[in-house]
Amino acid sequence: MIIKRTILPGIGVRHTLTTDEGRRIGVIDYQTGGRRDIVHDDPDDPDRMVALSLTRDEASALANLLGFPELVAVPA
Repeated sequence: MIIKRTILPGIGVRHTLTTDEGRRIGVIDYQTGGRRDIVHDDPDDPDRMVALSLTRDEASALANLLGFPELVAVPA
């Protein structure tokens, strides 16, 4: 599976993947405030993405539900 990383200047980073069914899903990690959005394509408009905003705690809880460890940025 390929995860595409896109820098969103002045906003943050978006990571997206395409499912086996051809649907796009991703996460936008904002530079400030700890906000993360889960985004997915709109089945009626393939050029439109639908977003669900999560706090840092909500994103961490969802990651745990999906069985993934939380990624933590470590300063160099």
